[in-house]
Amino acid sequence: MVVNDEGHILLVKTRRGWEFPGGYIEEKEAIEQAAIREVKEESGIEIKLETFLAVEQDIERSVIVFIYKGRTINGELATSSETKEVGYFTFEKAVRLITIDHFKRRLIEGRGDRNLVPVSIIKMREG
Repeated sequence: MVVNDEGHILLVKTRRGWEFPGGYIEEKEAIEQAAIREVKEESGIEIKLETFLAVEQDIERSVIVFIYKGRTINGELATSSETKEVGYFTFEKAVRLITIDHFKRRLIEGRGDRNLVPVSIIKMREG
Protein backbone atom coordinates (compact mmCIF):
# COMPACT_ATOMS: atom_id res chain seq x y z
CA MET A 1 0.00 0.00 0.00
CA VAL A 2 1.50 3.32 -1.10
CA VAL A 3 0.24 6.65 0.21
CA ASN A 4 1.16 10.14 -1.04
CA ASP A 5 1.49 13.34 1.00
CA GLU A 6 -2.25 14.02 0.65
CA GLY A 7 -3.08 10.60 2.09
CA HIS A 8 -4.30 9.24 -1.24
CA ILE A 9 -3.67 5.60 -2.10
CA LEU A 10 -1.79 4.46 -5.19
CA LEU A 11 -3.65 1.88 -7.29
CA VAL A 12 -2.90 0.28 -10.64
CA LYS A 13 -5.43 -1.22 -13.02
CA THR A 14 -4.39 -4.62 -14.34
CA ARG A 15 -6.24 -7.41 -16.15
CA ARG A 16 -7.81 -8.23 -12.74
CA GLY A 17 -9.02 -4.70 -12.08
CA TRP A 18 -7.77 -2.09 -9.61
CA GLU A 19 -5.22 -3.21 -7.01
CA PHE A 20 -2.02 -2.24 -5.23
CA PRO A 21 1.15 -2.42 -7.33
CA GLY A 22 3.19 -5.52 -6.63
CA GLY A 23 4.86 -8.53 -8.12
CA TYR A 24 7.50 -11.20 -7.80
CA ILE A 25 10.99 -11.22 -6.31
CA GLU A 26 13.82 -11.63 -8.80
CA GLU A 27 16.75 -13.95 -8.21
CA LYS A 28 19.11 -12.64 -5.48
CA GLU A 29 16.78 -9.70 -4.75
CA ALA A 30 15.77 -8.65 -1.23
CA ILE A 31 12.03 -8.60 -0.49
CA GLU A 32 12.06 -4.88 0.28
CA GLN A 33 13.94 -4.04 -2.93
CA ALA A 34 11.44 -6.11 -4.93
CA ALA A 35 8.56 -4.11 -3.44
CA ILE A 36 10.21 -0.80 -4.33
CA ARG A 37 11.11 -1.99 -7.85
CA GLU A 38 7.66 -3.38 -8.59
CA VAL A 39 5.93 -0.13 -7.59
CA LYS A 40 8.30 1.85 -9.85
CA GLU A 41 7.86 -0.56 -12.78
CA GLU A 42 4.07 -0.65 -12.57
CA SER A 43 3.33 2.98 -11.70
CA GLY A 44 6.38 5.20 -12.34
CA ILE A 45 6.45 6.11 -8.63
CA GLU A 46 9.48 5.84 -6.34
CA ILE A 47 8.66 4.94 -2.76
CA LYS A 48 10.18 4.55 0.68
CA LEU A 49 8.93 1.56 2.66
CA GLU A 50 7.67 2.54 6.11
CA THR A 51 5.96 -0.46 7.68
CA PHE A 52 5.73 -4.19 7.22
CA LEU A 53 2.04 -5.04 7.46
CA ALA A 54 1.51 -8.76 6.88
CA VAL A 55 2.26 -12.05 5.15
CA GLU A 56 -0.37 -13.92 3.16
CA GLN A 57 -0.09 -17.40 1.70
CA ASP A 58 -1.93 -18.37 -1.47
CA ILE A 59 -2.15 -22.14 -1.05
CA GLU A 60 -3.68 -22.75 -4.48
CA ARG A 61 -0.79 -21.10 -6.37
CA SER A 62 2.03 -21.76 -3.84
CA VAL A 63 2.68 -18.02 -3.48
CA ILE A 64 3.60 -16.02 -0.40
CA VAL A 65 2.69 -12.31 -0.41
CA PHE A 66 4.56 -9.77 1.75
CA ILE A 67 2.53 -6.61 2.34
CA TYR A 68 4.24 -3.29 3.10
CA LYS A 69 3.08 0.27 3.56
CA GLY A 70 5.17 2.88 1.77
CA ARG A 71 5.21 6.58 1.05
CA THR A 72 5.68 8.30 -2.31
CA ILE A 73 9.03 10.10 -2.56
CA ASN A 74 9.35 10.88 -6.28
CA GLY A 75 8.23 10.08 -9.80
CA GLU A 76 5.40 10.70 -12.22
CA LEU A 77 2.42 8.41 -12.73
CA ALA A 78 3.01 6.15 -15.74
CA THR A 79 1.47 2.95 -17.04
CA SER A 80 3.50 -0.12 -17.99
CA SER A 81 3.06 -3.31 -19.97
CA GLU A 82 1.29 -4.71 -16.88
CA THR A 83 -0.92 -1.72 -16.05
CA LYS A 84 -3.71 -0.10 -18.06
CA GLU A 85 -4.19 2.85 -15.69
CA VAL A 86 -2.56 4.22 -12.54
CA GLY A 87 -3.70 6.82 -10.05
CA TYR A 88 -4.00 8.08 -6.51
CA PHE A 89 -7.41 7.80 -4.89
CA THR A 90 -9.09 8.69 -1.64
CA PHE A 91 -9.66 5.77 0.71
CA GLU A 92 -13.38 5.83 -0.04
CA LYS A 93 -12.88 5.74 -3.82
CA ALA A 94 -10.17 3.05 -3.55
CA VAL A 95 -12.59 0.82 -1.60
CA ARG A 96 -15.13 1.21 -4.42
CA LEU A 97 -12.58 0.60 -7.20
CA ILE A 98 -11.03 -2.57 -5.76
CA THR A 99 -13.34 -5.49 -6.55
CA ILE A 100 -11.32 -8.52 -5.41
CA ASP A 101 -12.32 -9.21 -1.82
CA HIS A 102 -8.92 -10.03 -0.32
CA PHE A 103 -7.36 -6.97 -2.02
CA LYS A 104 -10.12 -4.82 -0.52
CA ARG A 105 -9.48 -6.41 2.90
CA ARG A 106 -5.80 -5.44 2.66
CA LEU A 107 -6.82 -1.83 2.06
CA ILE A 108 -9.37 -1.70 4.86
CA GLU A 109 -7.24 -3.48 7.46
CA GLY A 110 -4.01 -1.77 6.42
CA ARG A 111 -5.42 1.75 6.75
CA GLY A 112 -3.84 3.81 9.48
CA ASP A 113 -0.89 2.67 11.54
CA ARG A 114 -2.16 -0.67 12.77
CA ASN A 115 -0.84 -3.84 11.19
CA LEU A 116 -2.87 -6.44 9.38
CA VAL A 117 -3.14 -9.93 10.77
CA PRO A 118 0.57 -10.92 10.79
CA VAL A 119 0.03 -14.19 8.93
CA SER A 120 -2.99 -15.00 6.82
CA ILE A 121 -3.52 -18.28 4.95
CA ILE A 122 -6.07 -17.87 2.21
CA LYS A 123 -7.16 -19.59 -0.93
CA MET A 124 -7.06 -16.99 -3.70
CA ARG A 125 -8.98 -18.21 -6.73
CA GLU A 126 -9.73 -14.80 -8.27
CA GLY A 127 -7.42 -13.50 -10.99
